[in-house]
Amino acid sequence: MEAVVHGAALARFGHALSDATRARLLLALRDSPGYPSELADQLDVTRQNLSNHLTCLRGCGLVVAVPEGRRTRYELADNRIRHALDDLLGLVLAVDPAACPDSAENGCC
Repeated sequence: MEAVVHGAALARFGHALSDATRARLLLALRDSPGYPSELADQLDVTRQNLSNHLTCLRGCGLVVAVPEGRRTRYELADNRIRHALDDLLGLVLAVDPAACPDSAENGCC
């Protein structure tokens, strides 16, 4: 039974990362909480498109909405998600250094 439950949880995380915009959104929220209009501008997507992705991420349990008066701030649901994204990104870049072509010059990866 544990494999079924854990498998479903990992599948939700995989679904969240399966879209490039959602992955970029998670990475943006990894750095700091954000507001929809600012995140849409930062990611160069429409507000409607961003809203759809935020809804998906909330449904996956990865992002929470924090009401602030008339605005809503979005942030990662748990700090461990930040660490998981860091670890996953480090693994991906270790396996495929070509994913970060500037690493030799900038030491960014």
